Formats: sequence, structure tokens, C-alpha cells
Amino acid sequence: MKEINFWFSIGSTYTYLSVNRISEVAKRENLSINWKPFSVRKIMMDMDNIPFTPPSKKVKSDYMWRDIERRAKFYGFEAKVPAPYPLSQFDLANQIAILGMLEGWGVDYVYKTYQRWFQQGKEPATEPNLTEIFEELDLDHDETIKKANEDKIKDQYLQNTETAYKNGVFGSPSFIYEGEVFWGDDRLEDCIKWINLNK
Repeated sequence: MKEINFWFSIGSTYTYLSVNRISEVAKRENLSINWKPFSVRKIMMDMDNIPFTPPSKKVKSDYMWRDIERRAKFYGFEAKVPAPYPLSQFDLANQIAILGMLEGWGVDYVYKTYQRWFQQGKEPATEPNLTEIFEELDLDHDETIKKANEDKIKDQYLQNTETAYKNGVFGSPSFIYEGEVFWGDDRLEDCIKWINLNK
């Protein structure tokens, strides 16, 4: 089975579209998905590229929200926009994802987090949203937060981010297959076309 490395950051708006559909696409195409949380914020800051937040970028921001709303409809689901953005607990949200990937509940956590963010307007890694997600996943709140803040998780988060950058990732979502980088939700299908072209 062919494997795609799915590099993502909770906090990336367009990643909602990929998270909401990638498992179904992978099943249909007989692909394995390796979920890789990283800090797109750090990479973008290092590149001096901070999108959408300044008032001067309102036109671009308005386009982003409408584009996400349209694309979600194309795929058969919805996005209630604008969603809370940027995130106040960006790193914590992604550190929990790192922990979850190691413990086996990470994909469910990411999916639930994005569903609540874009369909209920609940900001990731904030309360009471986080507690509610942990309850759905049958996780102990205090213990999970403690483990997510341990040095080994922070180190893995940094390592993932450095590895992503070294492999040519500069945005989320990104898909990598055998060294080929495809950036953006709409590039998932291009990645699959490339795989099929090189069978």
C-alpha cells in the first residue's frame, strides 16, 4: 500500500477541508496516510510570512473564508465562517495532536477538533471545548495536558517542524510522496495522480 505523509498544523484554516475528507479519499484510493503534526506558524514566521491577520489583508482574509465555505460545499459538507482565528493555543493544540498520534487517538482528536472549530465555532485547545473532546475520547484531562506539555512531546513537535521544513514543506496542508511535495488541500488529488502515474 502506498503511503502519503500528511503534514498539517491545527490552526491552518484550509486544513479543515483535508482533515474532513482525507480518510475517505485514502480508503477509496487504497492509500495509507501518515499524519504528521508540525508548526506551520514557526516556519511562516521564519520566512517572514504572516498571512491574513493585519487589517491591510482584509480583502484576502474575506476571500479565504468564502473560498473555504465554497470548497466545503463542493465536497458535500459545510464550514461556518469566519471561524475563530488565529488560535490563541496553537502550540498546545498541536502538541496534543503529537501525543495523540503516539498513543493512537490522534486522528480522532484532530477530526473532532476541526469539526468543532468549523461547524460550532469552538476554538481548538480552549475550554470547555478541550474538556468536551477529551470526554468523547475517554481521556483524563489533567493527565493528557500534563503529558502534552512534557519536553519529549515538545521536542518531537520541534523535530517534526524541522523535518517538514527540510523536506520542502512551507504550508499546511502538505502532502509528500517519495520526496514530491504537494501544497494545499486541492493538491491532494494531484498527489494521488502522481502516485498513479509512477506505479
